[in-house]
Amino acid sequence: MPSDWKNKLFFGDNLPILREHIANESVDLVYLDPPFNSNANYNVLFKEKSGEHSHAQITAFEDTWEWGADAEETYFETIQKGGRLSDFLQAFRVLLGPSDMMAYLVMMAPRLQELHRVLKPTGSIYLHCDPTASHYLKLLMDAVFDTINFRNEVVWKRTSAHSAARRWGDVHDTILFYSKSEGYKWNSLLVPHTADYAARYKNVNAGGERWADDNLTGPGLRNGESGQAWRGLDPTAKGVHWKVSNKAVEGLIGSEQMTTLGTLEKLDLLDKHGLIYWPKGLGSGEFSARVCHSKMSLPKYHPLTPKHKNGSVTRPRSQKPFSNASSRQARTKATLCWTLSADAAPRSR
Repeated sequence: MPSDWKNKLFFGDNLPILREHIANESVDLVYLDPPFNSNANYNVLFKEKSGEHSHAQITAFEDTWEWGADAEETYFETIQKGGRLSDFLQAFRVLLGPSDMMAYLVMMAPRLQELHRVLKPTGSIYLHCDPTASHYLKLLMDAVFDTINFRNEVVWKRTSAHSAARRWGDVHDTILFYSKSEGYKWNSLLVPHTADYAARYKNVNAGGERWADDNLTGPGLRNGESGQAWRGLDPTAKGVHWKVSNKAVEGLIGSEQMTTLGTLEKLDLLDKHGLIYWPKGLGSGEFSARVCHSKMSLPKYHPLTPKHKNGSVTRPRSQKPFSNASSRQARTKATLCWTLSADAAPRSR
């Protein structure tokens, strides 16, 4: 097939199409939703030029899997190739016997092998299934794509709660996400914060960016650098220690260089980049029962995270507000504070 083809629809059994028409390592992304035992035939309907349905109708596939001669033939054809997949199928055969589920897994095995072949090293695959077969299919995917390339199991709530006889309601499907290799391509999907969530970040800088503050000290004494004085402020005298955000430091200089810095050097770095907020109204080096803060910006967008509700997303736990009034008030008696206006140049120290 030419490498520049697009908008091409194949009709028929995907196994021979994969084998005969799709080149090695030519596909970026695979999504498949293989049906299972709905006992229905899926047809392709044609329309006449007038728009009316034609009487011509072709059965695309039958969603009824039964163990028989075809399944037996495919089973032996697959296991004779050897390897992990052969071992898995033989173990499944011992566990499941010549059952309908075994026929389904035998049907899926060579197709997953072909999908692995056509995926680029940077490619990914999403397999949509239901709880009836998801646990078997995950093992099958482990055999084909390797356990180290399993990325996520996405639980999708496809319907509202309903009663079921003597068991919990069956309301979700599963999407298994695997990559071809460690070097897979990942594009983060970002969505705007809601107005209510953004409003929790009370501080706004001159550029209109919202930010929240967090305590720069933690309770308890430390013998290392985190207990030493910095800029004339001694945390040990107040029974606390410096609590530096390694994530913020890593974002500035990278994880490798971050490991070479001590606590006081990290504080200098954060202050140099304007990530420490110095409250107004106190003299240099003066202590107060108010709270010290490290400035944390609110990104304009946050990562899209699946949630088991139709069409909705959830904010990751890591994006909760960095502080709140009640927690600040509770820490006021054991914290330090120094002075620097957030919108002015640093005073000499």
